[in-house]
Amino acid sequence: MNRLRAAVALVPIIESDFGDGKIDRERAALMAEFCGWAAQHGLTGDAEASRLEAELNRGLDRLKTLLD
Repeated sequence: MNRLRAAVALVPIIESDFGDGKIDRERAALMAEFCGWAAQHGLTGDAEASRLEAELNRGLDRLKTLLD
């Protein structure tokens, strides 16, 4: 659960720092990979985990668009 929370919190940081030029595309992509890994290894059957996974997947979609 903590891994999902961390990944969800990391998405806006990646978006902001990449947009501001504080991190390069390669670093942002690596950070996004961690988020994707966390989304794949979530908990099943937990309502909070499902909510976090859905939020994380929306964030990953935004990051993919941003980094492409």
